[in-house]
Amino acid sequence: MSYAKKRYINFFAITIFTFCLPFITINGNQILLLSFDKMQFHFLGLAFEMQELYIMPFLLMILFIGIFAMTSIAGRVWCGWACPQTIFRVIYRDLIESKIFNLRRIKNKQKDIKYSKFENKIKKVISIGLFSILSLIIASNFMWYFIPPKDFFNYIQNPHDHVFMYLFIITVALFLVYDIVFTKEHFCTYICPYSRIQSSLYDNNTLQPIYNTNRGGEIYKDSQKVIFKAKDLNENDECTACEACVTVCPTHIDIRKGLQVECINCLECVDACTTVMGKLGKKTLVDWGSTNSILKNKKSKHFTFKNIMYYLSIAICIVLLIISTTKKESFLLNVNKTTNLYKIEDKKFVTNNYILTIQNRTKKDYTFKIKLDDNKNFEIKRFKSIKLAPDQRIKKVLILKTTKRLFLSDKKSTPLKVKIIVYAKENPKEVYKEQNLSFIYPRNDAFK
Repeated sequence: MSYAKKRYINFFAITIFTFCLPFITINGNQILLLSFDKMQFHFLGLAFEMQELYIMPFLLMILFIGIFAMTSIAGRVWCGWACPQTIFRVIYRDLIESKIFNLRRIKNKQKDIKYSKFENKIKKVISIGLFSILSLIIASNFMWYFIPPKDFFNYIQNPHDHVFMYLFIITVALFLVYDIVFTKEHFCTYICPYSRIQSSLYDNNTLQPIYNTNRGGEIYKDSQKVIFKAKDLNENDECTACEACVTVCPTHIDIRKGLQVECINCLECVDACTTVMGKLGKKTLVDWGSTNSILKNKKSKHFTFKNIMYYLSIAICIVLLIISTTKKESFLLNVNKTTNLYKIEDKKFVTNNYILTIQNRTKKDYTFKIKLDDNKNFEIKRFKSIKLAPDQRIKKVLILKTTKRLFLSDKKSTPLKVKIIVYAKENPKEVYKEQNLSFIYPRNDAFK
C-alpha cells in the first residue's frame, strides 16, 4: 500500500475521531471540553472548575515535549499525517478539485489550474461553495469543544440570543476558506512556526524523506541545480531526471536538494519515485529513513540521550498529571470582598463583608459551616450553615466583626490576616478547607 493511501486512511480516522469525540461522555462529562459558559474543563470524563486548572500546565508540557520528541524521531510527521491544515487541504485539492470536478491532476501539484474555460470557472466557484459548507461544519465541530453538542444545538435554534456564537462560527469558516483555497501550502512554508524550529530538532537518526545521492547521483551542488536531464548524469547514476518527485510535491520543493524547511513529510515524493523506479525493476531513490540508514549505511538509533530525556520528561509529566487528577478537591471555595471595605459600629467595632462561593464537588449531600482560627479578636457576625447537594454551587454573605477596639495606625488602614475554616458538618476531618482573608481595619481617626 502506498504512503498516500495510508495517509488518506489516517486522515479519515482522525476526522471521524475528532467529529465523534465531543459526543462521548463519561459520567455526564465530555472527554475534552473547555466551557467558558459553565466555567469548567472536562478531561477524560473528569470535570474541573476554573480554580482546579492546575492540570493544564502538565497537559501543555506533555503536548509540547511530545511534539519535540516526535519531531526528533520522525521529523514533521505531524504536518504530513495529522495536521488539520494538511487534512483540509487534501480534502479540497485532492478530493473536491481533482476527483469531483477534475480541475487538476493529483500527480502534478506544481501546475496551477487554468481558468480560461468558462466551464472551469463555474466548477471553481462550485468547489469553493462546497468547501465553504464543509468549513461551516468544521467550525461547528470546533465549537463543540467549547460548547457541549446538546447545548450547541439548543443555542443554534435561537440566533438572536447567541449572536457571538454565530459570528465565531462564521469567522472560523471564512478563515478556513481563505487559508485552504487561497493561502494553500504557503501557510506551511511561510506562516507556520513549526517549520522554523524543525532543523534544530533533527539529527542523523531522524526519519524523513531522503534522496539517495549514493545511487541516484548529485542533482544539486552548493544548493545550485547542476543536473537537468538524464544524459547529464554519470553512467552509474540511477536517477532518470523524470522529476516525478518534484511535480507531486504539495509544497513545491525538490527533495533531491536535501533537507528543506518546506518539507512536511507527506512522503508523496517517495510514492512517485517508487512507481517510476519500480517500472525499471529498481528500488526507490527517495525513501523514508534517516541520514544514517540511507546515506551512511548505519543503523538508526532512536534511543539516543536526547530522545531518552524526552521520554523521561513526558513520563514525569504524565505521573504528575495523574497525581493531580486524583487529588480533586471535595469542595471549592472562593472568597471576594464587597466594594464596602469596612464599617464602624458604635465607634468601637469594625465589620468586613465577604461573598463566599461554595460548590460541593462530591457525590454526597453536605452541610457546610465556618469557624475562625482567631476567636480572641474576631467573631462571625453573620453566616448561616449551607446544605449543598452534589455539584451544587451557592453564594453566601459572610460578615466578620472585631470583638474589641484595636489601636493600630494613625496614618492608614491596616490589612489584617484572618483565617477561616470551612468544613462539612458530616465529615469535618476530611472535608474541610482553610483560607486566609484580608480584614481591613481603619486608621484611628476614623473612629472619631
